Amino acid sequence: MKIAVTYDNGTIFQHFGKTENFKVYEVENGQVLSGEVISSNGSGHSALAGLLAGQNVDVLICGGIGGGAQAALTEAGIELCAGAQGDADQAVEAYLKGELVSSGATCDHHHEEGHSCGEHEEGHSCGSNCGSGCGGSCGGSQNTITGRNVGKTCRTHYRGTFNDGTQFDSSYDRGEPLEFICGAGQMIRGFDAAVADMEVGQIIDVHLMPEEAYGMADPNAIFTMEIAQLPGSEDLTEGQQVYLSNQYGQPFPVKVVAKDEKNITFDANHEMAGKELNFRIELVEVK
Repeated sequence: MKIAVTYDNGTIFQHFGKTENFKVYEVENGQVLSGEVISSNGSGHSALAGLLAGQNVDVLICGGIGGGAQAALTEAGIELCAGAQGDADQAVEAYLKGELVSSGATCDHHHEEGHSCGEHEEGHSCGSNCGSGCGGSCGGSQNTITGRNVGKTCRTHYRGTFNDGTQFDSSYDRGEPLEFICGAGQMIRGFDAAVADMEVGQIIDVHLMPEEAYGMADPNAIFTMEIAQLPGSEDLTEGQQVYLSNQYGQPFPVKVVAKDEKNITFDANHEMAGKELNFRIELVEVK
């Protein structure tokens, strides 16, 4: 069995179509025998699926990935586990333990992100970003989105900014439109709703309140634990992002916001929680 991971200096690279390297693991009887880093040779989405198939890869672990790339992987017979973050080696170990759950298509800050990796060897574990297991930090209405493009694959260019004009994300900078299925929950609600009734070639500007983006920050998502109760946490530093598991064994990401000799405080809110977001969206294609 072979498992491939989008790879960048030991971590899971977050944009499948832009990955420059994969780490391919040879696995036997649930144990990793070896790992080799291979180059993508600048291949695009569909070609990457062919590259992995040529390496006899059975499973791909990655961060963000669009619907077209998912279809290419399915056609190549490669199992997908998307939405993963953090250390590549640990993600593979989590997959082999059955603790790595795919989120489906995810990419960039404006997406709803999903489940990620499982338990770390150090004792804390790798988890999910804002998605079905976010504990309410995603926010937003769950009313059905309607429009001519709902259920169709849309390709959009966009630029995202905060109210002060600071850019936080842009598909133009990456040189490739974003692809997603409109209304399928792959995007934050406000972005999805904006695209739902656009025409190809149309460009619009939208301002999203937190409720239509990543919700308001939840004070209950900030919590303190004793370092002695969390093996491995003694090595963590303030500002670092790590992954824990909740009482049901579901993983989720947290940020270290404070630490002293005995206690460590985590914030499980999404990094964009409470923020108003602005998007300029250009609908490039609907198919």
